[in-house]
Amino acid sequence: MKNEFTLAFNELLDDKGLPKEVILEALESAMVSAYRRSVNASNEQQIEAKMDMETGKVTIYAQKEVVESVENEITEVDLDTARTVDAEAQLGDLVIIESTPKNFGRVAAQTARQVIQQRIRDAERKAQVVFYEKQLGEIVSGVVQAVGTSGLTIGLELKTEASMPRKEMIQNERFHVHDRIRALVAEAKDTPRGPQIILSRTHRDFLRRLLENEVPEIFHGIVEIRSIAREPGDRAKVAVSATQQGIDPVGACVGIRGVRIQAIVKELHDEKIDVIEWNPDPAVFIAKAISPARVSGVYLVDQRGNSAKTATVVVAEDQLSLAIGRVGQNARLAAKLTGWRIDIKSLPEAAQDALAKLSIDSSLSVLRETEADNAQRIKEFLARKAEGKPLSPEEYDLMVKFVDRVERKSIDKSQEQYRKEEEKKAEIRRSIPESAFTTNILDSGIPEHISVLLQEAGYFSLGEVAMQVKRDPDMILGLNGINIRAMDNINERIDQLDKQLIEEKEALAAAALVEAQSEEAAHEEEVAVEPESTLEPITEDIEEITAVLEPVVSESVETGSESGVVEPEVEPTLEEIFTLRPEVLDTAGITDEEDNEDSSKAKKKGKKKGKHVVVTYDPDRDMTVVKKKHKRGANDWGWEE
Repeated sequence: MKNEFTLAFNELLDDKGLPKEVILEALESAMVSAYRRSVNASNEQQIEAKMDMETGKVTIYAQKEVVESVENEITEVDLDTARTVDAEAQLGDLVIIESTPKNFGRVAAQTARQVIQQRIRDAERKAQVVFYEKQLGEIVSGVVQAVGTSGLTIGLELKTEASMPRKEMIQNERFHVHDRIRALVAEAKDTPRGPQIILSRTHRDFLRRLLENEVPEIFHGIVEIRSIAREPGDRAKVAVSATQQGIDPVGACVGIRGVRIQAIVKELHDEKIDVIEWNPDPAVFIAKAISPARVSGVYLVDQRGNSAKTATVVVAEDQLSLAIGRVGQNARLAAKLTGWRIDIKSLPEAAQDALAKLSIDSSLSVLRETEADNAQRIKEFLARKAEGKPLSPEEYDLMVKFVDRVERKSIDKSQEQYRKEEEKKAEIRRSIPESAFTTNILDSGIPEHISVLLQEAGYFSLGEVAMQVKRDPDMILGLNGINIRAMDNINERIDQLDKQLIEEKEALAAAALVEAQSEEAAHEEEVAVEPESTLEPITEDIEEITAVLEPVVSESVETGSESGVVEPEVEPTLEEIFTLRPEVLDTAGITDEEDNEDSSKAKKKGKKKGKHVVVTYDPDRDMTVVKKKHKRGANDWGWEE
C-alpha cells in the first residue's frame, strides 16, 4: 500500500495535468544538484539520484576512487567498502557507491517542493499560451486590473494577465479598475517573463467579430463580409453581400430600426459605421463606397504597369465636400474598402479637364470634331459659372454627358495604347532567347564593372537588359556610369543573342521534325498491320474459286483456237460464279491440284480426263465448298471435298 507521500504526489500531478515521468526525472536531476551544493562536489564527478516512489526516500550514488587510505570521503573509498559493491574491485578502480549524506531528507524535501512548484508554473504558462493561441482573432472578455500610461492590464480566464497597449485602444476611451472589457486577441506568445497576451479594440477584425455576434445572417454565412475599413473611434465602412437570393445584406446588418448596428456602435464608443452592398463591378462598388455622396460618374484606369489602380470620381459641386469627408476621411475609407486609388473631382473641374484633353490629346482628334459644338457650349457654361451665374439642371446634365463621352473615349484610347505596348514587348521578347532571361547579369559575359552597374539599376538578367536595349537604349545609356564605350560592350553581347536565337530555333525545328517522323512511322506501321482473321477466309475463297475457273478458261481458249477465232477473256464476278448451275460445271473438265501435270499433258495430246465437280455454299462453316465426283472402284462412284 502506498504511503501518504505517493498519494499526495500522484494527486498533485493529476490535478495539474503533469506527466509523472517528467516530474520524476526533474526531481532526480534536482537532487543531484542539491547533493553537489551540499558536499561541494565537482561537476566532473559522476553522481546519480534514485527516488523511491513508495516511501519518498532519495538515495545518492557517487563515483569514487578505491584507495588504501581515505583522505577525502567525497571522492575516495577504501578497498573493503568498495568490495561490498564490486567483489573484484582493486586499488585505483572507480566504483559507484551509495553516498547519501546524513540529514539529506530535509534537503531533498525542500528541493522536491521547489522543483514541483516550478514545473507547475511552467505547465500553467504553457497551458495559457496554448489556450490563447487557439483564441487568436476571437473576442474575449476580462476585467481591468490596472490602468497605466502604457495601457491596461486585464485579467482573463486561467488566471492569465493580458495587456492592451494605448495604440490598441480606441481614441478617447476611458476605463477604470474592475471595469469589464471586451477585446480581440491579437497576439499570444511565451516569453521568459511569462505568457504575453496582447488585446486590441482597434483591429478591423474586432468589428468583424462584433458583426458576427450581432447579425445571425453573417454568423450562418447567409451574408458575407467582403471588406472592412476603419478609423477606430471615428468612422468605419463595411462592404457586405448576400450568398442567397432574396436577402438584403444591408438591411440584415442594420436590423429593424437599426437595433443591430446601434449595439455595435455603442460597443465601439459611438464609432459611425457605413454598411454598403458589395458589387462585382468596380465602378458601381466605388460609387457606393463614396456614399453618402451622390456620384455623377466613375472612370477606371487600370495601370497594370504601375500596379496601381486609379478611379476618377466625378460629383456635383454640392456633393464634393461630402464625398471627400472631414480631412479626407470618407475618401480614405473608400479607397481602403475598394482597393482603388480614388481621385474626386467636381463636375466643373472635370469638364475643364475634358476640354483640355480634347485640345491636347491627338488621339481624340475624331472626337474633337464631333464634339466641337458641345465643347463650345461647355466653355460658355464654365464662363458663366466663373462669373457666379447659376446653371440650369439641363445644362448640368449636358455637362455630365460631355464629360462622360470624353473620359470614356480617353480610357479606350489609353487601353488600346497599353495593348499595343504589350504586343510590342511580347514581340521583342520573342526575338530574345529564353535562356537569356535565366542568365544572371553577372555571368552574362558583359564586363564585370558594367554588370555591377546594371544590377544596381535593377537589371538582374541578360534578357532584361536586352529587352530594354531593343525598346529604348537611351534608358541604359542614361544610367550612372554607363558611357558610350560601355554601351558598345553591351550591344556586342546583345548581338550575340541573335545568333543564339537562330541556333535555338534550328534545334527546336530539328527536334520537331524528328518527332513528326517518328509519329508518322508509327502511324504507317499501325496501318500496315491487319488482323489475320480477316485475311484467311478471303484467301481461301479466292483459291477455291481460282481452282474452279482455271479448267473453264483453258477449255475456252482451246476451243477458240480450233475455230480460228480468239475471244478475249472475261473474268466472271463472284455473284456470277455463285449462280452457276452444277450441271454446267459438270462438263467443264475441271481438274484438281493433284492432276495439274496430267491435265497439261492431256491438253497437249488433245485428250481430257473429265471429272464431275459441284460448287456449293456451306452455311454451317460459312465458306464455299468444291465437291469432286470420281470412281473409286469398278462401278463405285463417290463425292469428295
